[in-house]
Amino acid sequence: TLVTAGVYLLIRFNMMLVDMFFLKFLLLLSGLTMFMAGVSANYEFDLKKIIALSTLSQLGLMMSILSMGMPDLAFFHLLTHAMFKALLFMCAGVVIHMMNDIQDIRYMGGISFYVPLTSLCLNISNLALCGLPFLAGFYSKDLILEMVSMSNLNLMIFFFYYFSTGLTMFYTIRLLFYLMINDYNLMVIYNLYDEDYIMLKSMFMLLLMSLVVGSFLSWMIFSYPYMIYLPLNLKMMVIYSMLFGLLMGYLVSSMKIYSVNK
Repeated sequence: TLVTAGVYLLIRFNMMLVDMFFLKFLLLLSGLTMFMAGVSANYEFDLKKIIALSTLSQLGLMMSILSMGMPDLAFFHLLTHAMFKALLFMCAGVVIHMMNDIQDIRYMGGISFYVPLTSLCLNISNLALCGLPFLAGFYSKDLILEMVSMSNLNLMIFFFYYFSTGLTMFYTIRLLFYLMINDYNLMVIYNLYDEDYIMLKSMFMLLLMSLVVGSFLSWMIFSYPYMIYLPLNLKMMVIYSMLFGLLMGYLVSSMKIYSVNK
């Protein structure tokens, strides 16, 4: 509630803001916010800071689609993003607490071998954040990007949207490489607990919600479906940018840059 309060306020007051010049300025500013947060999440080594910067990127997405005059899409993305980002923060809190309060992802590695259920929740919420098809984030994000593709905006806004989607995939793959695929490289502080089963109850509820809530809300809250008429390459552009971010994240993460000094 604290993070998305400004977005919710602008959703509630969007009738006052209609047809203002402020919205064009807001579109430019939130596109720059998306781009900046996606780029700076790729150079970050703090686990909570990566998740907070991805939240900032999604907030830029909500504000930009709001400034294009579609507040229901912004609210839809706010709700679906709330589900998987709450799950992501809970999993990151379990991992940090398990690591004896160390937040640096260069110290983590091989999490999936020690806490399989927590890392399952982490991976599924991360993929929902990327917009993997038929998870929660796909419905809202794909609908937003297709409405952007149908609108007659210039190339810069288009580039900001799609490149930020690719960057989301980028830091997700980077996080997955640092957390899951590396070996366990903190043998000094061997403070590994088992699974936190009290946390896992609520995490599984959030996992179910982040699987279901995209299709459920897209049936429930839209009184009239959005008509989207795009050529095939433009329709598949979200998947193209996701695959490009996946490839770039794999190539950069397999260079194995995890020394502890800067």
